[in-house]
Amino acid sequence: MDVDQVRRSVVAALLAGGLGATRLSAVSGLPGQFAPLSGTAWAAGRRSVPDTVESPHGAATVTYDDHGVPLVEAADDVALAYAVGYVQAADRLFQMDLLRRLIDGSLAAVVGERALESDTVNAQLDFRGAAEAGWAHLVDAPHAPAVRAYADGVNAYVDVGPRPPEFGLLGYEPQRWRPVDTLLIEKLITWGLTGTFDVVREAVARRELGTALADELYPSRFDHDVPILRNGSDGSGAGAAGGAANRSRPPAAPPEVGADLAGWLGRFEWPPGIGSNSWVVSGDYTASGKPLLANDPHLQLSVPPVWYEQQLRTDSMHVHGVAFPGVPFVVIGTNHAGAWGFTNAGTDTIGFYRYDVDGERYRYRGAWRDFETSTRTIAVADGPDHEVTVRKTVHGPLVERQGERVGVAWVGHTATETSLAVYELNHAGGLDDAMAAIRRWDAPAQNFVYADRDGRTLYYLVGRHPIRRVDGVRVPGDRIFDGSAGEGEWKGFEPFGVSSWSGFVPFEAKPHAVDPPYVATANQRIVDSSAPYLRGPYASPYRARRIYGLLDARARGGQPMDAAFVRRVQLDVRDGRAVDLVPTLVAAAALRPDLADAAATLASWDREMRPDSRGALVFVRWFHHYVAATFDPVLGPAGLDDSFRPAAWVTAHLGDDSRVFAGRDRAAVMADALATTLDELDAQGWSVLGDYSNTGAMTHPFDLSFLNYPAIPAPGSGFTVRNYDVEGPHGSSWRQVVDLADGSAVGVVPGGNSGVYLSSHYHDQLRDWVEGRYSPLMRPLEGGPDITVREGSS
Repeated sequence: MDVDQVRRSVVAALLAGGLGATRLSAVSGLPGQFAPLSGTAWAAGRRSVPDTVESPHGAATVTYDDHGVPLVEAADDVALAYAVGYVQAADRLFQMDLLRRLIDGSLAAVVGERALESDTVNAQLDFRGAAEAGWAHLVDAPHAPAVRAYADGVNAYVDVGPRPPEFGLLGYEPQRWRPVDTLLIEKLITWGLTGTFDVVREAVARRELGTALADELYPSRFDHDVPILRNGSDGSGAGAAGGAANRSRPPAAPPEVGADLAGWLGRFEWPPGIGSNSWVVSGDYTASGKPLLANDPHLQLSVPPVWYEQQLRTDSMHVHGVAFPGVPFVVIGTNHAGAWGFTNAGTDTIGFYRYDVDGERYRYRGAWRDFETSTRTIAVADGPDHEVTVRKTVHGPLVERQGERVGVAWVGHTATETSLAVYELNHAGGLDDAMAAIRRWDAPAQNFVYADRDGRTLYYLVGRHPIRRVDGVRVPGDRIFDGSAGEGEWKGFEPFGVSSWSGFVPFEAKPHAVDPPYVATANQRIVDSSAPYLRGPYASPYRARRIYGLLDARARGGQPMDAAFVRRVQLDVRDGRAVDLVPTLVAAAALRPDLADAAATLASWDREMRPDSRGALVFVRWFHHYVAATFDPVLGPAGLDDSFRPAAWVTAHLGDDSRVFAGRDRAAVMADALATTLDELDAQGWSVLGDYSNTGAMTHPFDLSFLNYPAIPAPGSGFTVRNYDVEGPHGSSWRQVVDLADGSAVGVVPGGNSGVYLSSHYHDQLRDWVEGRYSPLMRPLEGGPDITVREGSS
């Protein structure tokens, strides 16, 4: 393999299947130009970032704290945004360029043919067209000048700043940043959080497994008593407003949607288990009489982190928090008046359709229509260009592969105002301003929590939620609709245009609570409601159950909550799966003498996922093997791969009489999985959880040892409040705790703020993140600026 092929395949292995694809093992024997620190590709990376830059948008200063977090100060938003673009590019230019290429479908141009499938599906879904529609809609919006100035700042760095070494390793130059690229990054995140093909998989499973077994494996809701809003209503009457859902069982997949297509589409989702925690506590339960707010979004953990931490100050605004690289504004954080956070809502925001097709036509409401067709050329670095046919219907794009196809309608395919909502949150002066901002939030669907210094608190479900009808009856989006018959359409939805709100749930009707005593979100069911748009079982409720349990116990005990208590909750590592399953597992293991030691270890284990725990290691690996042993003998013969495995809550609550165990004994399956686990631990040399679960799984796209983070034993699992799943890896991508009594706030990212390998801030927060330490936010910095932005021509 020549040098070009080596350097392109390294990155392609990570990204060819989308954000959830597997990574390539570290490459050995690379040529001299790849040698760390001394190779020619590193020469640019050793040059210092210019500390003075000209700006046509006004003066600004940048001062870095001891973790490389910039405090950017300017008189107004536009001058500020230019400086933010410059410093984000200095720290994260390669990451920004790579993610933009991924969602745009232009990754193969720099990493080769192994990214071709990813580029093909992203071209078919036309995220670029969605971003362009969004920018056309927002081009005169109040924040548009700042978005333009941000792009100018990125390009100012591209013009004069040193290249990160990755560009030298891949042998290409970054393209200039455009305002629409900021909206492309928004589409990337929105698709990752809401672009799931679970409905397609469940429809295929219903056809291949039969209705009874499919209903057991994929229930319409999980049976638990910890929804987000627990008072028996949604705080707004949204349940009644939503109307009764059609509870008939959804139909199986039509023949043109098969297991191969469903499994393949699963490669272009974020991995299962992605989630988040947040909670807000009113002053009625705090030591200070003012609210507390916590948020830790669970996303993929990578090198560098998915978030960029920044502190921004103008004459009218002061905010500190995190942004996605490529976005100038703080997405989650705290400002001069309040604090806010988000968790994924998991509601119904995507739809799927089948069509009668005749060549280049499809039937729609009794008439034949031509597909809206275009051709996209995908450049491939190590091969010929590839032509992709992009076809769209009245509902949106068509995803096609090997003769199978499904139409997609997604809220992100219309012009959205989420970037404007984020901008307005940065400037919000209190709850009323925050409420006005989130009215604009189109996508992704999120649970929003807010608290301010006046003592106000808020929970709100935000985002567009379509109203679907079949034969005049409101229905959930839990099926593949007959697009030719016009089933399940969204009134007012204009894919790649500007939609009205006429076919979406009104803002006032969505679940919310103003000034709740306390409320916790962990991706669980939102309310006990029949509203169709609140479809789905949501995440397994283990984190929600634990958070509410700790908050309730503190409230019942009469001891006020404070920031120290909130941090302890955020760092809690009790695994709810173990609470539910270990007694049964120990009983099953007791029947086999060869499992006696393991049974004793599990029986004495405190159910906490700590790095020095043998019980935690045995349990987490046992659960993995138990899932495979339980479902693969059922799914495999039906042609269904592991993407069809049910949720953890379903696994934990299968009874001995489950159809899954037909002809098998559940206790024997549990015991056999434990024996397999012990064999694995011996073969791997793992003794305690930290031997298996460590930060070495958090890798750079190149997955070269010197670019990856050090392997530090890490607490937690994918089902603990302190979230870390080494198999993703995914977990707490940012931890934030804010005490609104004095505005004191702390936070930490999992790694470092700089994506430049030679920087001292490459992973200087990693050990703090592992060990549960935080750094203060919103603090003034001493000393002169590190970068001066002078007014002048760029």
